[in-house]
Amino acid sequence: MHLLYADESGSIGDPNQNYFVLAGVSVFERETHWIETELNKIAARFLPHNPHAIELHGSPMRTGRNGWDQFPQVDRHNAIIDALKIGVCDRHPRHVRIFAAVLDKRNFAGQDIAKVAFEQLSSRFDQFLGRLYRQKDDPQRGLILFDESATEARIQTLAREFKHSGHTYGVTRNYAEVPVFMDSRASRLIQLADLVAYAVFLQFERGDDRYYKTIQKCFDSEGGVVHGLYTR
Repeated sequence: MHLLYADESGSIGDPNQNYFVLAGVSVFERETHWIETELNKIAARFLPHNPHAIELHGSPMRTGRNGWDQFPQVDRHNAIIDALKIGVCDRHPRHVRIFAAVLDKRNFAGQDIAKVAFEQLSSRFDQFLGRLYRQKDDPQRGLILFDESATEARIQTLAREFKHSGHTYGVTRNYAEVPVFMDSRASRLIQLADLVAYAVFLQFERGDDRYYKTIQKCFDSEGGVVHGLYTR
């Protein structure tokens, strides 16, 4: 099974932000333990005796909020880059691929932005799973695991609609179950998805590529065509 750990960055309702990002890290199930182990080592740089008390969360790490101000900025910066490199790029494309829907809210006035973002993310992950089956006779199913958020109820409803009634691009066919929502504090992989979403958000919202350049070649692609990144 391929697990898509997903999180958002940017706020749909914040008029001071132009972009909303929904991003996911697709991980083959047998790889999750090893990624978590490496991310725990990064967290242990800050709390060696209790690394599980540290949540790798992009915005607080970069800005020094929520207790992160006690650690040097350069160490926080390097930790984000190392987490993205070890958790994503070192395992791409065999075990890890990333997906992201990047929406300029000015282009979607009056539309359901959560629906557009989820439609793009879920359909592209579904197409990736379908591609594995067609090309490699690999019948792996997928499951999306989201960070708990205000959009949880909306996404659950959309997932059912996409499976039974379809969406703009068809019907999702390769999911084992509807999306699962979990506390990011309990999952290093959800935290990794947060770092990916934040890296993408900084790139598009502020033109800051300090983290994005680490992952920009790790989106799902085939034959030179990038399928894992949607921007509008």
